[in-house]
Amino acid sequence: MEFFKIRRDIPFMRNALVFNLISFITFAVAVFFLFSRGLHLSVEFTGGTLMEVSYSQPADLDRIRNTVAGLGINDVQVQNFGTAQDVLIRMPVQKGSTSGQQSEKVLEALKAADPTANLRRTEFVGPQVGDELAVDGLKALAFVVLGIMIYLAIRFEWKFAVAAIIANLHDVVIILGFFAYFQWEFSLPVLAAVLAVLGYSVNESVVIFDRIRENFRRYRKLSTVEIIDNAITSTISRTIITHGSTQLMVLSMLLFGGATLHYFALALTIGILFGIYSSVFVAAAIAMWLGIQREDLIKGGVKKDNDPNDPNAGAAV
Repeated sequence: MEFFKIRRDIPFMRNALVFNLISFITFAVAVFFLFSRGLHLSVEFTGGTLMEVSYSQPADLDRIRNTVAGLGINDVQVQNFGTAQDVLIRMPVQKGSTSGQQSEKVLEALKAADPTANLRRTEFVGPQVGDELAVDGLKALAFVVLGIMIYLAIRFEWKFAVAAIIANLHDVVIILGFFAYFQWEFSLPVLAAVLAVLGYSVNESVVIFDRIRENFRRYRKLSTVEIIDNAITSTISRTIITHGSTQLMVLSMLLFGGATLHYFALALTIGILFGIYSSVFVAAAIAMWLGIQREDLIKGGVKKDNDPNDPNAGAAV
């Protein structure tokens, strides 16, 4: 399916150096903010108090959130737990207050706002658990990266694997840079979004790489730069349809999903936008600079010069 078809290839690789210089600067700025400001980690990573509260009617999450925030407790996570009447509240550690004191103060405020509020359970999530979650998150990221590299190296060629991983890590670091600069809360849902962006970005890279391999087989007179430009140009319609539809869905979560999904959708929005950019201008350019060529992708499968089905019959390989 195509909305439109571009008859003339767009010379993307002509400006590849400029685009990658912009990417490098953006990447460096993101790394700087990660080291200088750091991530604003949520309760799951830093430790804090967890409360489960039930109501006799569907709970008003915004009202509960404002009630707890009115006590001077910031970065509170409020979400439904199981049913619309059950609410899970996560709060960071407060200096000069124990977990029990903090939960009692919050429960009193919730009962004052709604007498039907009933405490089901409360517990303290220590920083040791947070450290374990952080380590597990890094392990998950490492396994995803390793799996993508192995997949691309087997399906295509190691140069494509290196190019895709550099481009995808570029997307991840930029997402983290945004969260570090604006001090947005980095929680487990955000980590899930980051891992999702890795898989999403590599999908676009695979589409372009597959078209590059196909072009090497079809157009034996074209240079590597022309092959890449044609591959990107011929997949633009598909890119607009796929990413446009996905971005609309993510934006709907960002605008109408409420506070619970806000940062998750925000991370996906940033990741999708930069994922399109990196797949076209970063991954393909790096593969070109690594010296990708026809012989890397076509081993023992070159068509004969007198093949009547070859549009470039007679061309020298």
